[in-house]
Amino acid sequence: MVQQEEDRAWSNMFGLKGSHDNKGRHAKSLSIDSAVKFDGAAFDNHSKPQSDRCPKLNRTLEEMTTAFQAKEKQLLADMDQMKEKFAKLLLGEDMSGGGKGVSSALALSNAITNLAASVFGEQSRLEPMTPERKLRWRKEIDWMLSVADHIVELVPSQQKGKDGSNMEIMVTKQRIDLHMNIPALRKLDAMLIDCLDNFKDQNEFYYLSKDASDSEKGKHKRKDDKWWLPTVKVPEDGLSDKSRKNLQSQKESVTQVLKAAMSINAQVLSEMEVPENYIEALPKNGRASLGDLVYRSITVEFFDPDQFLSSLDLSSEHKILDLKNRLEASIVIWKRKMTQKDGKSGWGSGISFEKRELFEERAETILHIIKHRFPGLPQSSLDISKIQYNRDVGQALLESYSRILESLAFTVLSRIEDVLQADNITQNPNPQPCKRNSLKDDSQPNSVSTSPRYDVETANAKTLSDLLTWAMDQNDYDDRVDSDDGSIDVEPSMQKLNVVTNTSKKSYLESLAGVRSPTERH
Repeated sequence: MVQQEEDRAWSNMFGLKGSHDNKGRHAKSLSIDSAVKFDGAAFDNHSKPQSDRCPKLNRTLEEMTTAFQAKEKQLLADMDQMKEKFAKLLLGEDMSGGGKGVSSALALSNAITNLAASVFGEQSRLEPMTPERKLRWRKEIDWMLSVADHIVELVPSQQKGKDGSNMEIMVTKQRIDLHMNIPALRKLDAMLIDCLDNFKDQNEFYYLSKDASDSEKGKHKRKDDKWWLPTVKVPEDGLSDKSRKNLQSQKESVTQVLKAAMSINAQVLSEMEVPENYIEALPKNGRASLGDLVYRSITVEFFDPDQFLSSLDLSSEHKILDLKNRLEASIVIWKRKMTQKDGKSGWGSGISFEKRELFEERAETILHIIKHRFPGLPQSSLDISKIQYNRDVGQALLESYSRILESLAFTVLSRIEDVLQADNITQNPNPQPCKRNSLKDDSQPNSVSTSPRYDVETANAKTLSDLLTWAMDQNDYDDRVDSDDGSIDVEPSMQKLNVVTNTSKKSYLESLAGVRSPTERH
């Protein structure tokens, strides 16, 4: 009995085990079949073309490939263009390779000048630059300015040795005048382009074509010598207050850019050596350079610069430029005589040192007034000679870049004044004639900065913000130039504001001695 129960229990156990085994085998068989079916489906999916599975992804990849190829093609073209430009610089513009080219400094200066002329041109309208022109300007001016990254000077630095001791070593650093002034000029560059971009959506004034009839131009017809520029037309009731305020704001901003660019350019030119070729062509004394009338007016006991200028005929650009050339020549002559030690030399002194210094200071004062009263003058003979014979590549970079920005700022300022003049004629049919583009104009705001005039300690910093907030109070300026010796009584904060250069500091009048005005090259 007991044996039968044990056998039955064993049979049930084996039966149960067998059913479990069958279920396991069945499950295993199902999993294998499913796997085979899944692998077959996967194989079928992989065998299908990619475009059938994901057409959007395929189109995206094709677009990315096309864009990459176009970018690669553009980079290769830019590289070829850059090779060509720098090859011309290395050859000194002498494509024969005979070594008869100009210096590297002059070649780089000419390249930057030609680039600005081709990109900006006449800039006859207040309108934004096209994206193509803007891209070309940014790209190619960066190529030119990249040379400044490799102009260095040795400066002392501290280094810690392996034994923990400190030692002083000399390391290379970008030259200080380039390190400070290149970023400032880039900022001025961006401000000018932003100013043009601000006229993108304006619709209150427009320009007539050059071939428009006199009846279309009406009372807005240009009466100056720039007859080829298009005529500005404004609404019959004039510009709106918002548009007029915007134009005045842009005028103030561009005026500050012009002043800052003139300041940098003046300082760089004053640091350049006077070429021997220029000196050899000078007369032997200041009287021969200035002429008897001008010389007597400058050497009188009581000197008034405004009265002196009012007594001269400055009715044309040629006459103003001639006076500027003669003044600069006399200043060079007097400076050489004051530093000449050899009494037997032809440059020897026949007048006392004190009087010659006084005459030189008066001539510099007149020169300063002329350059700020007539900022559109071409380059003087001294400026051209310095640029032509300069061998310092860093100075060539700063001079050419600041010069083209000065010229562009002057042009943009002229275009703004064209619109304001047209609006003034509309508001007042018989307006009083007014001077244009004069930094001495009382109606012109002095600064776009909202911060108060900085003090002496702040001016010592020589930062970009200090440079851009530089402005001379022209109302006070007239009072300061009325002293008997013709010198300018400059407030301390103005004396501290000098552009960073590679040499020792100069006085305010010395820094302004080389101020030049933008050349009408375009």
